[in-house]
Amino acid sequence: RHMFVRPTLLMTQSEWVAAHVAAAEFFRGLPRRLVLDNLKTGVDRPDLYDPKINRAYGEFAHHYGVLIDPARAGKPKDKPRVERPMPYIRDSFFSGRDYPTMQIWRSEAVIWCTNVAGIRKCRPLDGASPVRLFQAVEADTLLDLPARSFELAIWSTGKVHPDCHVKVGKTLYSIPWPLIGCEVQARTTQEHVVFYLRGEVVKTHVFKPKGRQTDFNDYPPDKIAFLQRTPAWCRAQAGRIGPGCAQVVAELMSVNALYRLRSAQAVIGLAERYTPERTETACGLALQVGDPSYRTIKGILVADRDVAVPTEQVGLETPAFLRGPDDLCGEVAS
Repeated sequence: RHMFVRPTLLMTQSEWVAAHVAAAEFFRGLPRRLVLDNLKTGVDRPDLYDPKINRAYGEFAHHYGVLIDPARAGKPKDKPRVERPMPYIRDSFFSGRDYPTMQIWRSEAVIWCTNVAGIRKCRPLDGASPVRLFQAVEADTLLDLPARSFELAIWSTGKVHPDCHVKVGKTLYSIPWPLIGCEVQARTTQEHVVFYLRGEVVKTHVFKPKGRQTDFNDYPPDKIAFLQRTPAWCRAQAGRIGPGCAQVVAELMSVNALYRLRSAQAVIGLAERYTPERTETACGLALQVGDPSYRTIKGILVADRDVAVPTEQVGLETPAFLRGPDDLCGEVAS
């Protein structure tokens, strides 16, 4: 026994697989062989001898133990039976109906299949109803459903960007920094997103509908050290340098602390380059002139204005005319 599956162009990959799961639950089993059309939702690359099945659809087939056998391209006789009922389904079910959500469409489709299409008298069946023929002949040939329900997963491919993130749907997920530039495969379920590189798991995240999901351990070591320098860390480090530096950092953190965090980190970093003592002196001078900014403090240090220059004093040994007025006037009189 086999079943031919006809996808619709409007179906996404998840809806396509979900429809198969719903069909398996409706019939309480699946045939051993599924013949499907060659849309991208089921077949990534059609081929007569070795077709490439979509990974999500392949997981479905593996879970239920069925064979996927795509129809041959350009061979309409491989799929005539499924095409014949389509005008009846279009006119009897879809015509005149309009529901706001897919969930309502599915529930109404089940009611229609049970109360209308299933009990109608079919001339090709000598007046028998499809549901009676199914119960009498076909139901016992179906494979039993496994005890564990199928977990629907969506596969996608993305490139790891220089910021150590890859986009899956509407969310950015972090990936270990050595994989920057690599193309990874993402398996998305309702609970987790698992990333693979050449078949090996490289990262797992909790699913997030949209936004950014970042594990700081995925960043390079120098980036991690930078991100760990929080406003609280800046205040503590500035206090160790001196009261002047502490006041400068406090003023920087007083308004829009997250946006001025980089400036506070830079001021503290000057202590490693110019010693804490010089940095404290420069901070004090910047406060005196009313401009406690990183640019001003660095300018003071670069110009060595924090270092006191000794004033040149005139000593007694400086050459000078030291003769008294008598000698000077005597020479003039003579």
